[in-house]
Amino acid sequence: MLFHQNITLENHIALLRPMQESDISGLREIAYDEDIWRLTTSNISNEEELKIYIDTALNDRTREFRYPFTVIDKRSNKIAGSTSFGNLSEKDGRVEIGWTWYGKDFRGSGLNKACKFLLLNFAFETLNFYRVEFKTDVLNKRSRRAMEKIGAKEDGIMRGHMLMRDGRRRDSIYYSILKPEWDYIKNSIFKGFI
Repeated sequence: MLFHQNITLENHIALLRPMQESDISGLREIAYDEDIWRLTTSNISNEEELKIYIDTALNDRTREFRYPFTVIDKRSNKIAGSTSFGNLSEKDGRVEIGWTWYGKDFRGSGLNKACKFLLLNFAFETLNFYRVEFKTDVLNKRSRRAMEKIGAKEDGIMRGHMLMRDGRRRDSIYYSILKPEWDYIKNSIFKGFI
């Protein structure tokens, strides 16, 4: 079972390893950027909120809800952010990639694409899943562009899906990649990572 394994994924740009409590020291250097959290349901502006975020992520793994990774940029050897597998359904052969955020110095650097390749490749080729899904706030244009750039197709919008910190009801937009699409996407969009 996924949640009981210590999964480490890496290529020449990114290293994803299971999140641990001690990651707080590296994450604190990048996490207090308000822009990261503007369109998310989380908010990290101080040490206490960061500790709660990490504790929640680790508890989510124990509950087998999500598997949080700490992302390390191998070019700088620094913690760059976090991403997760979640909402896994073995019966349906489905998993979500999400809870992804990076420090500002790592955005637009190619790190996200490197991480998504590792996660997608693991989901399709190791777990043998049929569907990988992504969701974001319909207003999050940066995240939507990133999903489209890796070949994800828009599935639709869940209206009033989530309650945001400011009381706004978020419309979530879903994207997905299916196993029959993976070979083409891997050999075209991700050809530099094979």
